[in-house]
Amino acid sequence: MPTLKEMRQVAQWCFRHRLLVVAAWLVALVACNFAVRGIGSSYEDNFSLPQTQSFQAMSLLQRNAPKAAGDTDQLVVAVQHGSVTDAAAKARMDALLGRIARLPHVTEIGSPYAGTATAKGQISPSGKVAFATITFDESAANFPGTEATNYDHIISSASGNGVTFADSGQVAEDGNPSGTSSSLPIGFLAAGIVLLLIFGTFPAMLMPLLAAGISLGTGLAVVGLLSNVISIASFSGQLAMLIGLGVGVDYALFIVTRYRQGMLRGLDREEAVAQALDTSGRAVLFAGAIVCIAMLGMMLLGVEFLFGVAIAAAVIVAFTVVTALTLLPALLALFGGSVLRRRDRRAIAAGSFTCSDESPGWRRWADFLASRPALLATVAAALMLLIAVPFFSMRLGAADATSDAHSTTTYKAYGLLAEGFGAGYSGPLQLVATVRSAHERAEFDAVVSAVKRTADVVDVTTPVFMPGQHGDSDVATADVYPAGSPQAASTSQLLSVLRGNVIPAATAHTSLAVLVGGQTAVFADFASVLTAKLPLFVGIVVLLSAMLLMVIFRSLVVPLAAALMNLLSTAASLGVVTAVFQFGWFGKLLGITPGPIEAFVPVLMFPILFGLSMDYEVFLVSRICEEWHMRGDNREAVRHGVAATGKTITAAATIMVLVFAAFVLGGQRIIEMFGIGLASAVLLDALIVRSIFVPAVMLVLGKANWHMPAWLERRLPRLNVEGRAVRAPLPGPTA
Repeated sequence: MPTLKEMRQVAQWCFRHRLLVVAAWLVALVACNFAVRGIGSSYEDNFSLPQTQSFQAMSLLQRNAPKAAGDTDQLVVAVQHGSVTDAAAKARMDALLGRIARLPHVTEIGSPYAGTATAKGQISPSGKVAFATITFDESAANFPGTEATNYDHIISSASGNGVTFADSGQVAEDGNPSGTSSSLPIGFLAAGIVLLLIFGTFPAMLMPLLAAGISLGTGLAVVGLLSNVISIASFSGQLAMLIGLGVGVDYALFIVTRYRQGMLRGLDREEAVAQALDTSGRAVLFAGAIVCIAMLGMMLLGVEFLFGVAIAAAVIVAFTVVTALTLLPALLALFGGSVLRRRDRRAIAAGSFTCSDESPGWRRWADFLASRPALLATVAAALMLLIAVPFFSMRLGAADATSDAHSTTTYKAYGLLAEGFGAGYSGPLQLVATVRSAHERAEFDAVVSAVKRTADVVDVTTPVFMPGQHGDSDVATADVYPAGSPQAASTSQLLSVLRGNVIPAATAHTSLAVLVGGQTAVFADFASVLTAKLPLFVGIVVLLSAMLLMVIFRSLVVPLAAALMNLLSTAASLGVVTAVFQFGWFGKLLGITPGPIEAFVPVLMFPILFGLSMDYEVFLVSRICEEWHMRGDNREAVRHGVAATGKTITAAATIMVLVFAAFVLGGQRIIEMFGIGLASAVLLDALIVRSIFVPAVMLVLGKANWHMPAWLERRLPRLNVEGRAVRAPLPGPTA
């Protein structure tokens, strides 16, 4: 943490060199965006995890049968009248398959008209629906976005005259439009309205938006450039945008608010900027560091898919902190006293200053809290626990195409496959094994027969034996079609039964190793691994955050209480996500189809929510701590701290809620989950945890809040978050 002198020097330098600072940020914004336009970005989704069967099955195919090692999509054809085997429908399907065969990375096409036993199973009993299998030599994660989009367009544009073509699979899924373009402007508009209501002047409203916009534009360009160097998931940009806009506006809000308070006390503009950075700026720096540490802590899970997401979010948050501490002082210098209302400027000109930052309404609420803290703390805790109840029924997995927009080819393909064959045909499991002799081929056939007799298995394709790359073995594959959809709990249970019972029993007296892979298995393995690692990750983040708070507030109780309260906020928000996305509450209103919670969402949401909750904890408790050091009375410190920060925290939370909620309008299920989860978390945190629970508990605990054993006090480093505030009105004119 910078010293008092260093933080003030940064503020004064940026204030005095305002034009240079603004110009430098504009140059950085333009340069980074020109660079990403020229070089491009390369986002990719890779859910594979070593030491899982799905990964081992994919690796086996990549080593011994690379042409079959990529993703497999299903091109569906359906007719309104007649049969898919009619000459006209067959001719159109053959023409489309011929066009697809010429596309990059397409290695094999399994036509329903091939005449084989497998092909006959690709035509529905009604004759109205059929599908072809499209095999690629690469996973969808390695496809450029333009190739996946072109693939979708070729298929969807072939429909017409009573014949419908659609595609189901990961390549087609990656070609679906994201539909989030309107979320960012709506978020900016909502934040601007709230800022205008809070500050009452256009310049004061504009500065946080400018700072957030420049940091977001520069940070997203840097993330796009980094995607060419490290693997970053495709939704990382949208997630980083969601987080960056929320925290960027909030950080600027806290600093501008403190600047205005300094002006109203009689400080000149430069000193008001210096004090704003020396107090709220320090809290912003620490809060941003907490968010970055929590995000980067995901790398401890050892899941490569999360590395890029964590880095992208940390980069965006880092940019918002740096702009708040450098660009914002320059903007305050440029806009001058216009950030104040006219009546405030007239009062200052007349020499009428104030020494109180407290809101009368929040002072009355603080007095009410102090009158019955134990009761209010109990009610707040009970309410949060009640909201968190659905969280304990959360089922992790991967949503299938029923959650896609109804206009997408994947949604249409899912409906056609379910109608013609069954829900499980859109996400088959895959049996994979290495066979070295005719005897092992027979053993693989026996495994296929055993799997086919298993409950919840609709069909298993005829085994395919492909020559291996090394000549001494073949690779055997067969597709397993479950009765349930890819997201159904029965499919996850079937996967466990096949791996744990059926296949081991069928291969008990053989040396054959049969793996169960496929995209559905990949997502199931991903969920299983993350579920196992989550408790350790939560423990590490909570412990690290508590240690940082202990160093800053010189207390044992405050960090412990903060960690428990932040865990409660996270559980409550995940309870809301579970209720909406898994149970289907308000699903029709929000246009959401119930399904499992994406496996990585809780892992990603936890550090984000923990970091954002810690933001408000730092802003609130640092002010209470400041009051404690001045007054030496815990009760008065809590009352004055709540009265001074309640209005600002509530305003900041309102902005975050509106920004996060705006991203629900994008139509992308993952971003919708984050939008609802983060919006509900901030709402609950601001209204219940920070406004009731934290101050009520601190009132109950009294002086114990600030207890620290002397031997530990001497060994801890010192970090100053409160800075040096001027608490009395100063004489002298300001302009």
